[in-house]
Amino acid sequence: MAGTTSRLGRISTWLGRLAVLTALLGPALAHFEIVAPVVGFGTFAVGLLFAVLCLALGLLALALGPAASRPATGGGIIPGVIVILAVFVAAGAGQNAPRINDITTDTANPPAFVTAQTLPDNAGRDMSYPGAEFAAQQQAGYPDLDAKPLAVPPDEAFKQVAAAARTIDGWSITREDAAARAVEGYDTSRLFRFKDDFVIEVRPLNGQSLVQMRSKSRDGRGDMGANATRIRAFFARLGN
Repeated sequence: MAGTTSRLGRISTWLGRLAVLTALLGPALAHFEIVAPVVGFGTFAVGLLFAVLCLALGLLALALGPAASRPATGGGIIPGVIVILAVFVAAGAGQNAPRINDITTDTANPPAFVTAQTLPDNAGRDMSYPGAEFAAQQQAGYPDLDAKPLAVPPDEAFKQVAAAARTIDGWSITREDAAARAVEGYDTSRLFRFKDDFVIEVRPLNGQSLVQMRSKSRDGRGDMGANATRIRAFFARLGN
């Protein structure tokens, strides 16, 4: 016998190594802003593809290859399996999230982006709310998501909102408008450095205040629940 690994097994092993390399390289390049977030994510996705091919060819090699090659082939599959499991676990947190990327606490009268529309990164993007299609999916996916009442006058509520927004790690504030009682900015994800725009408005309600918020991803159709999580986390920080 010429060797301890079949040809299919050797191919599978190299695909597993490439899977690990690209799955690590994509996030690293995006995180250090060497490439755009979508490029980094695309590189990561190629790593996942390599991992799937590694597993498929490896299993085929185990089934068809000589018995002596199976230990080496099985070992070669392990990197691909690790990548697939890592992606599966990471995706599990948002697996039930609706495939929408624009979330608001008021689907009938959503807060409007003002500064976000002028940012170079948003050139050519439609920043208007998508309407009934997204509203229906949001209601099905996040039926509990609602505005945040604050038992203080609107001007005082705005001060609290602005102060809280300034303290959140990863948020860049682009607009604080006391007259409109609105705060606007964007959040940058830690790993791939994706940016999501948000706008918060304080609206009067019977002498007190109602805080409405909208959060929108710049890339992708779905958001894995990130925008709804951002709104909930901010409202939790505001307290009662």
